[in-house]
Amino acid sequence: MPEKRKKYDPEFREGAVRIVEETNKPIAQVARDLGVNEGTLGNWVNQARAAREGHGELAKDDYEELRGSGPRSPSSGWSVMSSSVPWSCG
Repeated sequence: MPEKRKKYDPEFREGAVRIVEETNKPIAQVARDLGVNEGTLGNWVNQARAAREGHGELAKDDYEELRGSGPRSPSSGWSVMSSSVPWSCG
């Protein structure tokens, strides 16, 4: 039978991240103290840092801009074959 995943409310997550950041204790130690998987707490800390630094998810406009650019064809950009550097084999 598959293992059921634990659900943590946002307040608990924020509190756990705050403990890591304010006490400078290792993530592993805080995770053990709180009974949370070390990788899970590490993900929360990384997400909080990314959100603070503005590296979170793409904004809708950014996503649409990237999506609208479409796939690039080999002729649309720089190619190794078009390099002016002579290659020698041996």
